[in-house]
Parts: sequence; C-alpha cells; structure tokens
Amino acid sequence: MSIAARIGRVLAEERWNYAPHEAPVMPGSPGSPAHSGRRKLAYVLCAILLGLAGGFGNALVAVNTTTLAGSLGLDPVEIAWLPTVYVMTNVSINLLLIKFRQQFGLRPFALIFIGLYSLLAFAHLFVSDFTSAILVRAASGLAAAPLSTFALYYIMQAMPPAARLRGVVLGIGIPQCATPLARLFSPELLAMSQWRALYLFELGLSVLSLAAVLAFRLPPTVRQKAFERLDFVTFALFATSMALFAAVLGLGRVVWWTQAAWIGWALLAAIPMLAAALLIEHGRANPLLNTRWLASADIVRFAVVTVMARIVLSEQTLGAVGLLNLLGQNNDELQTFFSIIAVASVAGVLLSAATLNLEKPAHPVMLAVGIVAVAAWVDSYSTNLTRAPQLYVTQALIAFAGTFFLGPALLFGMTRALKQGSGHIISFIALFGIINSLGGLAGSAILGTYQVVREKANSAALVQAIDPTDPLVQARLQAGAAGIGRVVGDPALRSAKGGALLSQTATREANVLAYDDVFRFVAVLAALTFLYLFFLLVRRRVRERRGNPA
Repeated sequence: MSIAARIGRVLAEERWNYAPHEAPVMPGSPGSPAHSGRRKLAYVLCAILLGLAGGFGNALVAVNTTTLAGSLGLDPVEIAWLPTVYVMTNVSINLLLIKFRQQFGLRPFALIFIGLYSLLAFAHLFVSDFTSAILVRAASGLAAAPLSTFALYYIMQAMPPAARLRGVVLGIGIPQCATPLARLFSPELLAMSQWRALYLFELGLSVLSLAAVLAFRLPPTVRQKAFERLDFVTFALFATSMALFAAVLGLGRVVWWTQAAWIGWALLAAIPMLAAALLIEHGRANPLLNTRWLASADIVRFAVVTVMARIVLSEQTLGAVGLLNLLGQNNDELQTFFSIIAVASVAGVLLSAATLNLEKPAHPVMLAVGIVAVAAWVDSYSTNLTRAPQLYVTQALIAFAGTFFLGPALLFGMTRALKQGSGHIISFIALFGIINSLGGLAGSAILGTYQVVREKANSAALVQAIDPTDPLVQARLQAGAAGIGRVVGDPALRSAKGGALLSQTATREANVLAYDDVFRFVAVLAALTFLYLFFLLVRRRVRERRGNPA
C-alpha cells in the first residue's frame, strides 16, 4: 500500500449506520450512539485534555509575558504582540473550520489541525527572535482553534441524551480553567529551563491530544458540500478586519492610543472591510454570516450583555493581579491565591452544568455580574497593606462568576440559532468567538487605560498636596536620607535621594488609588449590567401577562 493510500485510510471517516435518534444534529457534528461506561470515561478524559490544551495555548504566554520578555530580549511593546497575534488569527478561523467539518468530515479535520498544532508547538522550541516568535504564535492561533471544539464534542459523547446540554456547559468551561492553572504551575516550569519549558509543556499537551484523537474516534458526521466561492471573499475581509481590531485592542494601551499612528490606519482599514463583508453577506442566499438574524433584538441584547460581562470579568487579570504585582508579590508568592482561583473556576463550571435551566438562561448571567459588582466594590477599599489573603474571598467569587455564566450564555444563543435552522449556527459561533476573544481584549484595554489615566490624576493630586515646608514631609525626607546614610556620604546627594524615595512612594500610592478606582468602575459597570438584565426580565414578565411575550 502506498504512503498516500495509507494516509488516506487514516484520514477517512468510518461508515456508520445510525438509528434515527442517533444521527448527527447537523452536518459537521458527530452522531450520538450509545457507548460503554469505559468508553464514556475515555471520552471525558479526552475532553479534559483537549480543552486544557486549547486553553493553555494562549494562557501560558499571556500570564508570563514579563519572564518571556526578559528571556527573549523583547521590549514591552514586542512582548505584548505575542498574546495579541494569537487572538488575531484565532478569533475568526471558526468561520471556515465549521464548513471544513461539514464538507470533509471530523476525522481529517481533527488529524490535520491537531497534527499541525503539534508541529507548530515543536517549532516554538526553535524561536530565537521576535519575528519567528510572532510567526509561530500566529500560526498556533489558527491551528489551536479546533481543540476547544473537540473538547465540546468529546464531553457530549460521554453524557446521556437527557444531560447532553450540560455537557455543552462543561465543554465550553474546561478551556476557561486553563488561565488560573497556568498561573499556578508556571513558576515550576520556568524554573526548569526558563521559557522553553513552557513550550515543551504545550508540545506535550498537543502530542497527547493527537494521540487521544487517534485512539478514541468520535462517531462520524454527515457530510455535505459546504464551501462557496464567496465564503473566501467574506472570510478574507472579515478575518482581516477582526485581526486589525484585535491588534488595536491588544496594543493600544501599551503604545498609547494617541501616540501610535498605525492605530488610526488600522481602524481606517478595518471598518470599511467589516462593512464590505457584512454587505456581501446581506445579499447572499446562503450567507456565511446571517446579518438579518445577527441584527435581531434578541441577539443584539445577547451580544451587549456578554461583552459587558467579559469586560467586568477582566477585573481579575488586570485589577487584582496587577495590584498584587505592584505591591511586590509575583507568581512565586501567589501560589495559594491562584490555587483558590483555580478551584473556584472549576466549581463555577460544575455548578453551572448542575443548575442549567434553559427556561431561565439570563439568570446565571445576572448572578455572575451581580457577584462581580459586590466583589469589585469590596476590593475597591484596598490599600498599600493589602496582600493576597485579603483578596481570597472576593477573587474566588469573581473566578467562580467567570466560568459560571459562559456555558448558559453559549446555550442561550445556540438554542435560538437552532430554532432558525442549522445554517444560523455558523453565524452564532462566529459571534460568540468574537465576543469571547475580543471582549477579553477590550476588557483589558478599557480597564488598563482607565488605570493609567487615574494613576496620572491621582499622582498629580498627591504631588500638589505635598508641601516641602510641612513638618511631616520634612520628617519623611530626612528619614529617607538617613536610610541611605551608610552608603551615600554627600549630604546634598542624600537629600536628593530622600526626595526620590518620597516620589516613589507617592507614585506607588497613586497606583494603588488607581486600582481602587478601577475596582469601583468595574462594580458600577457590573451593577448597570445587572440592572439592565433585571429590566429585561421584568419587561418580559409584564408582556407575558398581557399575552404578548415578544
């Protein structure tokens, strides 16, 4: 048998005669036959492996940017490109991958893309400069997209038919646990062989994922011709515009919004391209993006609420961790903190699946943003004496909220898409991926920008309040000068150093106050989102009583 024939045999889908109740819901998704208990356990383990591998792809880099910058010799702007370029290529690729599964089947889809991801993870080990790092991270963003999809499919195979939607919640939640877990054991990986240990770990997960997919096949799907020529035109315009938006959101606060001319040029290119893509889709009989459905009131409300939720949930990554790092605590000293967050994240996924109620899809989102509002307001009373133990409870609540709402939010949109027909699934998956990826970037961009602005304002206020003739200020200057008296003999230089130390203290206090302002801002946004959802529920209840549930 030739090599090509052997490859074709490995990639070929199995033939499977399904009973009517076992057939795939739509082309590109697996069937749902009965499985033995051992095979169900294998599917669960495969789902956990694939979901974490997909989540770790970006999390390992995103939570270790400072260390990677030092190891690779990159400046803050260059290192910010690494997680951003991953999102740039990852955010829109599902538009084509869904149709690839529909036309060519699950088996070639899994082996080609997970195999490609393994090769790219291996290529990470040979990264030696900024250009190669960018190229490899961009390609990894493309190749890693199928992992989360397969985590969803594998966990659903292990669930009984009545609980299959709970499997969706578990499948979408597993990758969300990767970020706290990455923070938890990254210090040990970095201690082994610096940045290469991170990429070795990613390589190991990708190879194990490929082995798991080879060993435990998903039931085959139903295939159909899916691609049309205009799909590629739309995708080129849409994906490029989303990539440009991701670049702006990911780098804007690093290079500063008004200081880098390329931000304006990127937006100037992205907006017309997005408009052109939507215009093309609006006139198609079989659109890749169903613009009429995406513009419906339910979907617009879903998008607004989910984006707001993603923004306020950025409080943990940018706010709490940023404050603790400012006060001198790094990942090595925050192991207990990250352990609590990891446990809370897992608890959020499990409780979300256990309490799923499709009749009340907005309630988990309301609970999540309500929790964030209370926790963020409590955090807003932080001081320069605040340490991780003072944030255990509030940050555990926010971590719980972050994974608790995501699965029900996904199901809310998917059920509405399926009611309109399977063709709407592509549109919804594209929308959900954009909200999840760009919403996270937007949250970091908005909160990070607000923190910088408030730090400058607070710093100016503190400096204005410092009167050199004030006895307390004089005492602080003398104390600072005395502290370095043994190493600096010149009295004038000691006095200048004392002033510099006081300035550093003022800057630190301004940053602490700025983080408190960020926490209050998040609390207000979360409270407004909660009130908006409450208003929608009350309005719906009133209309139902009047006989008009629309």
